[in-house]
Amino acid sequence: MSTHPSKIVCVGRNYAEHAKELGNAIPDRPILFMKPPSSLASLEKGIDWNKALGECHYECEICVQIAHPLSKETDISKALEAVGAITLGLDLTLRDLQSDLKEKGQPWERAKAFDGACLLAEWIEIDEIGDLQELELILMINGVERQHGFSRDMLFDIGALLVEINQSFSLQTGDVIMTGTPAGVGALKPHDKLTMKLITQTGEYDWDTFVNA
Repeated sequence: MSTHPSKIVCVGRNYAEHAKELGNAIPDRPILFMKPPSSLASLEKGIDWNKALGECHYECEICVQIAHPLSKETDISKALEAVGAITLGLDLTLRDLQSDLKEKGQPWERAKAFDGACLLAEWIEIDEIGDLQELELILMINGVERQHGFSRDMLFDIGALLVEINQSFSLQTGDVIMTGTPAGVGALKPHDKLTMKLITQTGEYDWDTFVNA
């Protein structure tokens, strides 16, 4: 399924250790924000940002693609039936800009929704995945492991997220949910090579991208 999303719904602080590494409180309900479709960039094109705005941090995440519309559904099992595919993605964050905006009490879309702020790997159909509670992600930069997370460690699992999100935002076919990043985020540097690995009950998948100069 390659339908272009109407929106990309992102989940903040969904792994306790990531919340701690940024000095944030662990939430008691999902923290949601959005990226527009214009933020999408291809892995082949690589990572770019306005360097004048400061550091750009990587955040590797398990991502869900919606296969059919979902609205006001409260049953977790029925909400999960809307999942069509899974992949990994990069939620890129202009961290210096985000911190400045937070200090001023201002919205921080500028730091999260800029052109190229979202890179998604190839979608894997849900029938090929297995148990969504047994997904593993690894991010390596220049051959060194930086992030290593498991879907079972999410504060709010995929089913709970779908129920929470579709109470506020009707999800359309092709929409994307970025389910949050595990600990280990950090700043990118020119020419960095990023390798994302998704391990499921049925197989392993690898994708590469890079930081442009």
